[in-house]
Amino acid sequence: MGSLSLQQALAIIDGTFQAGKQCNCAPLTVAVLDSGGKLITLQRQDGASMMRPDIAIAKAWGALALGCSSRKLAQDADTRPAFISAVNVLAHGNMVPVPGGLLIRDASKTVLGAVGVSGDLSDIDEQCAINGIGFADLYSDETAA
Repeated sequence: MGSLSLQQALAIIDGTFQAGKQCNCAPLTVAVLDSGGKLITLQRQDGASMMRPDIAIAKAWGALALGCSSRKLAQDADTRPAFISAVNVLAHGNMVPVPGGLLIRDASKTVLGAVGVSGDLSDIDEQCAINGIGFADLYSDETAA
C-alpha cells in the first residue's frame, strides 16, 4: 500500500468542497483516511450537522475495510443483507454502506487511502468525492459524470 500525504488529503477536501459549491449542495463533511484506516484530516463546512463527521469516517473506513466503494457496499447490502450486517457487527458498527466513500488510488492503482463525504444525498456526496479525488490528481474506482 502507498502513502497519502497531508497535502494530497487537503487537496481532496478542497476539490470536494468546490464541487459541492458548484452544485449548491448542503454543507458537507469530508474525512480522508490513510491506507491503514487512520484519519489524516477531517473538515466540515459551516452548518454541517453533528453526526456528519462520524458518517463520513464510516463511509471511508468501510471502503478501505472491504476494498471497494461504499456504493458497492450498499449494493451488497441489498443483495446480501445478512453478510453486510454481520461484517458491520465485526466492524463494531463503523461502516455506513451508502454512496460517498471511495478508495483513493495513485496512477499505478495502489490504494493510498479513502475519502468519505456526508451532508447531502449520498449520490451527491459521492459525486463531490469523485471530483475531489480528481482535483488532487489521484484516482478512484468510480468516474466523474
